[in-house]
Amino acid sequence: MIVLGIETSCDETSVALVSGDGPVLEKTALQEDVHSLFGGVVPELASREHQRLLGPLCRALFAQSGISPRELGAVAVARGPGLLGSLLVGMGLAKGLCLSTGAPLVGVNHLHAHLLAAGIGRDIAYPALGLLVSGGHTQIWRMASDLDFTLLGRTLDDAAGEAFDKTAKMLNLPYPGGRFIDLLGQGIEPDRHLYPRPHLDDPGLDFSFSGLKTAVSEHVRKHPGLRAAHMSSPGAPFDPAWASPETRLACASLAWTVADTLRIKLTRAARLHGPFTSLVVAGGVAANSRVRGMAADLAERLGLELRLPSLALCSDNGTMIAHMGRKLALAGFGHGLAVDAIPRGKKIPWDYEVLS
Repeated sequence: MIVLGIETSCDETSVALVSGDGPVLEKTALQEDVHSLFGGVVPELASREHQRLLGPLCRALFAQSGISPRELGAVAVARGPGLLGSLLVGMGLAKGLCLSTGAPLVGVNHLHAHLLAAGIGRDIAYPALGLLVSGGHTQIWRMASDLDFTLLGRTLDDAAGEAFDKTAKMLNLPYPGGRFIDLLGQGIEPDRHLYPRPHLDDPGLDFSFSGLKTAVSEHVRKHPGLRAAHMSSPGAPFDPAWASPETRLACASLAWTVADTLRIKLTRAARLHGPFTSLVVAGGVAANSRVRGMAADLAERLGLELRLPSLALCSDNGTMIAHMGRKLALAGFGHGLAVDAIPRGKKIPWDYEVLS
């Protein structure tokens, strides 16, 4: 079965074709140049960019792959959570393709797709302890199978990725800032007492990173020299040498603080809700080198198989949507054309219909 995946939940416009042997082809367009002017994603601009980019990307995907839309076994689309206007752009194209080709429609939970991306190219051993960590979400899941997810803990306010991005903005680093925090912190021994590990006094599995963001803001206010004095010109490579040793230490310490907070909560989840066979860490922040190192160490200590998506599959992408959509379609699940998009903050229902 060949499945088209459409991802437009935030600021990546991505389409991909997936078959039984894995990805066939993916086309992705980034919107960093548009949103960098504002230091963050502007929802209205994001939806307009999706509208402009999605059709040409899809046409290029079919042309390069040599696959006709009539050959599709299903069309999978990110249903949510995400920016409502952006989701509606992808949903509109998906419904139009289904109307014109007769392919079934499969709305995909964007968060579950992130977790399953760790199993592309290598199966996930279940039950799995899953950590989804990104700019908008920090969640712990129990994964009983490819289609059976139970939420164990979530962020109560700011997500880990937001702490990275807001810190980068405070330090005058380029947008999006999380990757530059990682680059500056690599190879630097962190100060483990510089920032507090947030919300650990709560015995549960929920997260709160707003306090950490405030602590970083206060530290930067007291040490204005931490702000990077130089920025790379458009298109030029980022040079970590522009940052002072103190700035690099602040970045390394932040990454360690976030990673260790995640480690403590995951260890607690393994004790309270185990046994588990594997550890899955996914989402944009799963590309962070210190978070990946923490996951490897924790999996070894707990005796779990580690599943991490490739760096290319950590960010939002059409391949993960097509991958999960194919699993749902093969299990007989799909949606009618009346299915709606679900914005961030609302629960995504399991309202699949059985495909005839």
